[in-house]
Order: sequence, then structure tokens, then C-alpha cells
Amino acid sequence: MQSAKPYILPTLVTALCAAVIGGGIAASWDWLTTQSPTQRTAILVVGTALVLAFTAWLAMTTLKREFARLSIAIEDGASSGSDHGISVSPWLMPLAESVSRTAEAASSKNAALSAQLREMEIRSRLSEVERAHTEAILDSLRDAVLVTDAFHEVTASNTRAEELLGIQESTGRRAHIREILGENGIDGIISEVLSSGMPNVSRHVERSMLTPTGEGVFDITLATLPESNPAQSDAAGVGGVVTILRDVTREKEISRMKTDFVSQASHELRTPLSSINAYIEMLLDGEATDEETRQDFYAIIKGETERVARLVDNMLNISRIESGIQKIEPVDVDFVQVASEVCGAVQRKADEKNIKIQTKSGPLIYTAQADRDMMVQVVMNLVGNAIKYTPEGGRVTIEIDSDESTRSVLVSVSDTGLGIPPEAVEKVFEKFYRIESYKRIAKGTGLGLNLVKHIVETMHSGAGGVESQVGLGSRFWFSVPYEQQGA
Repeated sequence: MQSAKPYILPTLVTALCAAVIGGGIAASWDWLTTQSPTQRTAILVVGTALVLAFTAWLAMTTLKREFARLSIAIEDGASSGSDHGISVSPWLMPLAESVSRTAEAASSKNAALSAQLREMEIRSRLSEVERAHTEAILDSLRDAVLVTDAFHEVTASNTRAEELLGIQESTGRRAHIREILGENGIDGIISEVLSSGMPNVSRHVERSMLTPTGEGVFDITLATLPESNPAQSDAAGVGGVVTILRDVTREKEISRMKTDFVSQASHELRTPLSSINAYIEMLLDGEATDEETRQDFYAIIKGETERVARLVDNMLNISRIESGIQKIEPVDVDFVQVASEVCGAVQRKADEKNIKIQTKSGPLIYTAQADRDMMVQVVMNLVGNAIKYTPEGGRVTIEIDSDESTRSVLVSVSDTGLGIPPEAVEKVFEKFYRIESYKRIAKGTGLGLNLVKHIVETMHSGAGGVESQVGLGSRFWFSVPYEQQGA
């Protein structure tokens, strides 16, 4: 609180004025004594009223000035944050001291609140940064992650979960889990885990589930979270559940395909091996009494052995291509020469069935960058199948052309054979697939066309297909780009 010295001069002036007024009053009193009693009374009443009015006016003016000064001093102190005392008249000192103490207390409290606010802002920013880091980590995962609270409402999800489950950003958060997953049983599992009442407990299940992206098999891991506020949780000790959905549809399909492959390969190997074993036993038992019979047995054994060798070679080639081990050695392949080479190799088999083989091509040179040995194998498989399933006296045509729209060489093998039923057209390129009614007509492994598909599409980035009508024949075709990317 400041000193009252600045107010000594006004006090002296006031005292001097009072002395002067007092002298005037004394002189007036002498004058009044000469007047009549009635006049003296009237003059005294008027004079007293004037003095009281002047005193009241002076007091009100002084109070107004002092309170204005006090208000300005308080405002200046509040705006500047200064802790200096307030300069007022001595008779206002108690009020000023009280105001000063109140202002100091309010300033201290305001400073403490400002410090708490800054701390909360820093914590909020840190929380936002940590949340952003957590979301970035979750979004980098390939598995779908879903976090639900004690009320079965979604509180967090990553990008994979939003894509897999069709969660909209505007409605995904705080939506009930059943609204997102639907009636697929997952919400029931989450409820069971949540009602266990045990935090930090995990459960592992596998479930088929229909999602907006299609039906699939999911490996689901659920883990409970401890509650952050027990008063707001229905389940004692559990505040939510983290659900991780891993799509294992492809793995299950691959596992099934592997099982089918082993089963079918075993079946395909068992048939020729059983035939070889039977004829060897007959030879050992001496049932072949003449040289001609023995030669027939030897020919059958040789044919079945070659069939096993082709089966094993095809399986190894397909396996190497699918695993990425097999590499191509691209050179400029003249497909007219390849077709001529294949025709020469199969001519004897065609002659046995009186089948005419012809090649059609234009005047151009039809070349493309490809692995020549693989291209010979592709054309050989297609022509060999055409001869096998074409009756005697039929015709097989190899046609070579260009497809400028795709900048590829187009090769087709047409026959006048049995044709393919409509329901089997999409399956002929699958492993071990053979049309049941054709198995008695010709022997095969069911891997030739699958190998063709892998060589053309996987190894050479080409395309292939088939067009067929039952009883009218089939047309198998494939195309290979002129240039191989990265060759």
C-alpha cells in the first residue's frame, strides 16, 4: 500500500478554507446580532442550509473523484498484472487494502489456472500425437483391428477393418458392433469375452463370415482391456475388447488345393505304377511264353513308365513356376518354325489315326520374345491333345497370326474332335481335371493344359483360352507379347 503524503497539501488547503469560512462566520454573527430575532432566525436557517448543501456537494464530488481514481487504479492493476498498491485518500485506505488483497488472491488463482490450462494443452497435444502414432501403426497392419468399449460400441478401427467390414468414417465410431458386423456371430463372441470379467484375457477362434467384400474364413483373436473408469463400465474389471480379424481364406484355399493335389497326384501315379507292377509280375511268373507276348508287355511297361515320367515332369514344372523358381530365357522365337517342328514330332501319331495336320500363316515373320523350349512344349501339348481327342480321319490346324491391338503373336490349335461340354470349358485348365466321359478314350495326367496356362500367363505375361462345341471340335489359343518386360 502506498503512503498518504500526496494528500497533505489538499488537507492544508481545506484547513485554510475552513479558517477563512470561520472568520466570515464570526463577522456575520456580529452583524446578525444587530438584526431582529425573526430576521436572525431566517438568516441562520438559510445560511445553515447553504452550508449543508455545499458540504454535501463537496463530499459527493470528493467521493466520486476518489472512487473513480480507485476504479482506474484497480483496472490498471488488473490489466498490467502489477502487484503495487493502490494510491487513494487515507480514509479509503481500508477499502483499497481489501481490494488489493482480493486482486492479489484473484491474480494468484488466475496464474495457477493458467498454468493448469497450459499443462492440459500440452497433455492434449501429446495425447493427439500418441493417438496419431497408434492409428498409423494400426493402419500399417494387414489384419483388421477393431476396438469396442463396455457398451459394444466401436471406439477405434484401422483402415483394413474399414475396408473389410465396410465401416464408414462418419458412422463407424461409437456405432454398435452389431450394426457393423451384422448377424454373423462375432458380436456374440465379443459379448462372451466382455462378460468374462477378466481383463487382459485373450481368446482365439476361427469363423466363416460374410462381409461386404464377400464370404471368407477369418482367424479371430479377441483380448479384453482393463476398464479406465469402473463407474462407467457394466462389466467388472473389463473396459473393452480388441478384436483382430485375419483373413485366412486364401490360406485355407491353398491348403485345400495342396490336399487335393496330393490326393489326385497319388491317384494318377497309382494307376500306371499298378499296371507296371502287374506286367512285371506276369513276366516274373513266366506267363509270357513267347517273344511276341514279352515284347508287348515290355511296350506296355515302357508306355506306362513314360506316362509316370511325364506326370512327374509336369508336376515339377508347375511347382517350379508357381514357386517362382523357374526362369525364362527370352529369345526371338519364330512361331512358324515352332509349329513346323511340332508337326514333324507328332506326325507319326497323326498318321496312326489318319489325321491331317496343317499349318496356316501369313507372309509375315511371326516372332516374339519368349523361351523357345517352353513355347515348343505349349504347342506340343495343345497339338497332342487335339490328336488324342480327334477321331480317325479328322483334321488338326495350327494357325499363326498377329494381334496388333495387344502387340502379340496369336497361335491357335483347332481340331474336328469331340469338343468340350459347356460346363467343362472353364475347368479344363485346372490341375488334374479331365472330362469323366473322355477318360476311356485317351489316357492323360490332367496337367498338360494347366502347364500351358502357367507358361503362357505366368511366365510370359500372355493370355489363353478355349472355344468349343460338343461334336464339332475345339479351338485352343494363346498369345505372347512381342517384347517381354524386363527381358
